[in-house]
Amino acid sequence: MAGIKNGERPIIRVRGLHKYFGAIHVIKGVNLDVGPSEVVVIIGPSGGGKSTFLRCLNFLEEPSAGTIEIDGIEVNTEQSASQQHKLIQEIRRRAAMVFQEFNLFPHMTVLGNIIEGAVTVKGMPKKQAIVKAEALLTRIGLLAKRDEFPARLAAGEQQRVAIARSLCMEPRIILFDDPTSAVDPILVSEVVDMLARLAKEGIAMIVVTHEPYLARNLADRVIFMDDGVWMEMAPPDQLFLNPKKERTRQFLAHISPKSRDWQQ
Repeated sequence: MAGIKNGERPIIRVRGLHKYFGAIHVIKGVNLDVGPSEVVVIIGPSGGGKSTFLRCLNFLEEPSAGTIEIDGIEVNTEQSASQQHKLIQEIRRRAAMVFQEFNLFPHMTVLGNIIEGAVTVKGMPKKQAIVKAEALLTRIGLLAKRDEFPARLAAGEQQRVAIARSLCMEPRIILFDDPTSAVDPILVSEVVDMLARLAKEGIAMIVVTHEPYLARNLADRVIFMDDGVWMEMAPPDQLFLNPKKERTRQFLAHISPKSRDWQQ
């Protein structure tokens, strides 16, 4: 794992990001730089803006103001809709997203789900995509399920398929929206191990989570977000064991003792 090195250009750069839903101000002018192989984990209470921030990075939500730069592609709210559309399509080829509810296509097989984005969005030849998908299925231990439909998979298996689908796009960045929320607690460590392997391969990641074990064991930096702003940002040891802000301490104090693997 690594942060931003001296002189290194961030692969994700956010400046002055705001998001309103009507009169509700959800994201309040946040800034963030993420290094090319860095893992940033965002924690905080529900409704604090974590998932909205992540969805803004992939333009599933339209930012109200600010600038987002992903792997050298910059989009800001002053550009025309046509300019933004072309740039957003390019960003989505470079930054994949894994959702908490997996969002697998129920009418497609495991193999079909994995190759769909690579073929339709990235333009990868179908035969090449199949070869890549089968290699990914082998890697995650699910090659035998290539022709199954999502409904016949366990939640942990569906999450691994969703991650394989994102990897088939050959992204430089993966955005994870609470990747363990629908997974049996016993399987959380398996998901964390898989994400750790991706980090070692140099893929930059931003992970929104409610799971302290994931944040403690995966992150280069942890951000505590509440009320649309960064309340605190620090390496995991510092943030979990010696938080500086009272609001952070209050949040951590409400994590159930059963979940406090970050203290070990």
